[in-house]
This record gives sequence, structure tokens and C-alpha cells, in this order.
Amino acid sequence: MATVQRRLSAILAADAVGYSKLIRSDESGTVAAMKRLQSDIIHPMLAEHSGRIVKLMGDGLLAEFPSVVEAVTFAVECQAALEADAAGKPAESRIQFRMGVNLGDVIIDGDDIQGDGVNVAARLEGICEPAGLCISDLVYQAIDGKTDLIFQDLGGQELKNIETPIRVWQWRQGASPAKAETPVEQQIKFCTASDGTNIAYAAIGQGPPLVKAPNWMNHLEYDWQSPVWRHVLRELSRDNTLLRFDQRGNGLSDRQAVDITFESMVSDMAMVVDTAGLDRFDLLGISQGCLCSIAYAVRNPERVRRLVLYGGFAKGALAMGSESLNQRMALQKQLIQQGWGKNNPAFRQFFTSLFMPGASKEQMEWFNDLQQKTTSSDVAARLFELAASGDVTALLAQVQAPTLVLHCRDDAIASFEGGRRMAAKIPNARFVALDGENHMIMEDEPAWSIFIQEIRQFLAETA
Repeated sequence: MATVQRRLSAILAADAVGYSKLIRSDESGTVAAMKRLQSDIIHPMLAEHSGRIVKLMGDGLLAEFPSVVEAVTFAVECQAALEADAAGKPAESRIQFRMGVNLGDVIIDGDDIQGDGVNVAARLEGICEPAGLCISDLVYQAIDGKTDLIFQDLGGQELKNIETPIRVWQWRQGASPAKAETPVEQQIKFCTASDGTNIAYAAIGQGPPLVKAPNWMNHLEYDWQSPVWRHVLRELSRDNTLLRFDQRGNGLSDRQAVDITFESMVSDMAMVVDTAGLDRFDLLGISQGCLCSIAYAVRNPERVRRLVLYGGFAKGALAMGSESLNQRMALQKQLIQQGWGKNNPAFRQFFTSLFMPGASKEQMEWFNDLQQKTTSSDVAARLFELAASGDVTALLAQVQAPTLVLHCRDDAIASFEGGRRMAAKIPNARFVALDGENHMIMEDEPAWSIFIQEIRQFLAETA
């Protein structure tokens, strides 16, 4: 047998954010822009830091360095140059990169390299924020004391197809040392409802408390890793102590033999915030989470300081009394009961096309895994029907908290018109229309920066 050649290398993986969407929007322009960035910025900087291109893909690259310091310095300087180049360009045509650096043993295959060291670098890039850099703990220890860069500790991360958790550190453009040194490690605890159901909840971040109501599917641990949720959760916990919980029937809360009713859901929210010792807080409802959020805010006006509702509705499809909607809901419920958690491409594509028609392949895979990890087909169907039957329209006029309502114009799950009507019936509610078709806003969409900016500004306002 031929001897396998190996060496220890610093591996960098880089990928353009939202490349497929950019290509669909302007194929020739995007390809030309990528080539220009490679020739004008990436290749000269690689040569300056003794790096070599292992392979180029249409939307990214894999590079190898003899030194972790050179690899990390290249990544940071390159990201700064790329951001400077993108300044002033329209958001829909701006090209940003994610980067990941790992130190590992690689297998030499001609000019190519393979092995777990390469796989980890690629997964680190996958969880990175746009224009940022994620590095493994091995890299962090190797560069400690050798650079002035500030990294944020993301704690142990379960990377897709990597058996053991990897401790990850992240560098962000313009991050302040105070925030960068704050560990991002959520604390998961449990409380018990009056009927004996155990509810899992977690708090993370620093600042005024912000409670996120559960939506259809949640998993406290898995959501933190998911490209569908991680950007939302991390941004919301930067300036706030974010408290969220898995509703009964899914995630880390009790899943079997639980009473799933609207009243039990609102009661669980009350129990979680009481157990966490929150007196007054901001409340965020997303999708069907808006139903419980509105009910809680009306019943406890002295507790809710500000209310944020995104992609939601006050009246579910089954409560509309429309025969066509009833038939559509019955079909979707049947699909859930028969295909939930199964690796069925047709089933996966049906729900993915509704929730995230603009999703990437990675996001689709995570959404499929989410179905398998969160709950059973029976509970998923019960939660789906509960939301579709919900109706809090009679409570809207009683909301006392200042309210911000955000909704994407082409949302296929919760209609834009339903969100607009909900905002119109809440006294003095502020309504923000967002351009987009995804039920959950992805971080590579132009609407993402508007979404998070509007929420930050609203929560920062005084009464």
C-alpha cells in the first residue's frame, strides 16, 4: 500500500454569503465581481501572507498556510479590505464572505488536501457571521499573545458531521473588547408546570431582559447552531439578556403525554418568566408565538414593557371559516402526520418552500434536521392545528404596551395582509413592511439589517 502523506497545516475556508441569490439576480455581474475581488484583493493578500489556494469554487475558496498567525491575519485584513470595497454598494449586490480557520492534520493528495482538519475549517466558516471569522480553539491557543485581535468565545459548538463539539472563537468587524470577551454560553434550566410538565428555558447575554415566545418548532440547543436561527438569537442577545424556552411537546421540554392547549401555552410563559425572576421585560413573538405574546401582554400589562411581533397573525387559518383554507390546512396536517422527521425530499421541499423559498442548501438541510430533533409527528400536528385555530383578535385593542409589528411582503406562511390588520387594531402600533419572501429572515437578505435595526431602536426607546 502507498504511504499516506500528511502534514500539519492552518486551513482557511471562505464562502460568499448568499451567492446563489446574487447569481439569480445578476449572473454575469456577480461572476465578474467575484473574479475582480479574487484578483485585486484575495490573491495579492494570500501571497503577502504565504498562503496558497488549494481550490477555488464559484462561491468561495480553500487555502493553506504554514502558520496560524498568517492565516488569521490574512483573514482579518482581507475581510477589512472586502468590506471597504463593498462600502457604498447597494445591499442586493454587495458581496460578503464568511471565513473559518482551523489547525489540523491533513492528507496530501497532489495539490489537494483532505481530512477532518479541512472539514472543521469548512464547518467553522458555515457558522460564521457575514464579514467575520471563526477559528477553532486550537487556532486560538496558537495565536494567543501573538496578535492584538479580540475574539468572542462562542463556547462548544456541535458542527454538522463532526462527532465531538468544537470550542469556537469569533472575530467581528468593529467589535469592542468589552463585548468580544463576553462568553456566549447559554444556561439551560427547567421549571415544572402545575400539571407536572417540565419546561426547559435558557438565558444568555447581558442587558435588559427580552423574552422570546416559542414558535412552532424550537430546540434550545439546536437553534443556537442552526443557520435558520443563530443570527437572530446572537444579535438579540448582544444588547439584552435573551430568555427563551421550548414549549411543551418539543425541544428539551417534556414531549410525551402533555396537555397542548392555548391556555397551557400562555400559562407556561407566565411560569417561565416568574421562575426566572423577571418583573418587567420586553416580549418578542415570532410567527405563531405572536398569539401567546398578545394574550400574555393583555393579561399582564404591568409586566410587558414593549412588545415586538414579527411574521405573525392574530387569527389562524382554521379560525377564518374559509372552506378552501380548511382544506389546505387539513392537507398540511396530513403531510406532517405521515412525513414528519423522515428523510423524504418531497416532504422537506414542500415545507421548506413555504417557510424559506429562498433558502440555501445548508439551510434546507438544517430545517429537515430540525423536524427530526424537535418533536414527534403527532405533537407537530397538534401544535400546527393549535396555531391554525388560534384567534386573539378580540384582545388586540386591549394591548397597552408600545408595539412594533414587522412583516415580510411575500411571506407564504403568515400573510402580509394578516400582519397589517393585526398592527392596525393594536393602539398606536408601529408597522414595518420588509421586502422578502422567507418566513424567517436569513442574514444574507437585504431586509435582515432593517429587521434587526428596527428592533434595536424600538427596544432602546424609553417609555
